[in-house]
Amino acid sequence: MCRVSDLRQAVLERNDTRAERLRAELAARGTVVVNLLSSPGSGKTALLETELRLARERGVAVAALTADLATENDARRLARSGATVKQVLTDGLCHLEADMLAGHLAGWLPEATRLLFVENVGNLVCPASYDLGESLRVVLASVTEGEDKPLKYPTAFGLAQLVVVTKQDLAQAAGFDREAFLANVRQVNPGVEVVDTSVRDGLNLGVLLERALVVGAGTAAHRPVMARPAGHAHDGPHTHGGPDDGARGHGGPHTHDGSQAHVGG
Repeated sequence: MCRVSDLRQAVLERNDTRAERLRAELAARGTVVVNLLSSPGSGKTALLETELRLARERGVAVAALTADLATENDARRLARSGATVKQVLTDGLCHLEADMLAGHLAGWLPEATRLLFVENVGNLVCPASYDLGESLRVVLASVTEGEDKPLKYPTAFGLAQLVVVTKQDLAQAAGFDREAFLANVRQVNPGVEVVDTSVRDGLNLGVLLERALVVGAGTAAHRPVMARPAGHAHDGPHTHGGPDDGARGHGGPHTHDGSQAHVGG
């Protein structure tokens, strides 16, 4: 009898295989992919809009694919930057997968694209376990979310290659303890870089662009993300009802027929 855990592992292994192939395909065309993960309301879209605008100003060929359960709101916001943008509506699916991403890129992503930002579905559970073939994985957390976020979501923060703290302009009002947050990050991911940002105050804007360009230019370009920590294929049961999730869970094979919209480009 097939256990649910065995089925889930098979799904993840199949995804990893597809992710490696996609990573190689994108590397061959010189495209760096940045996978952005966060809870809803972290300020991810606001920061990404700024990063896209900066990339355009510097003449970097950039595109963004944003995934949500519903609405095209984020794509409309991102398109204001002038970048090529695509909205993917997952119709309730709580994460993107490598095969889904490959399908959405086919025939859409301009050949000359140097950087592709993927704004994953807003939660820190499901997306954490799925390699998308990215070159750089970034986890964002706002100062309003609490210092224990890394401990609550060890897979998401444990696999991050960069942690970005957003809304630093609200840190004092929120009573954010930065040292406690950093200690918790180090507990699940020793040595990972942590950068503070504020779109409102202009703090460290361009950090995503700069790190992505470094990855693209360096000898470690297009390297795979870290292997999932032992015992943390998922941070908990694959069901979602809390504020960080907002979507139904999926632990087995899926079909992906969610609608999509194109904005810009």
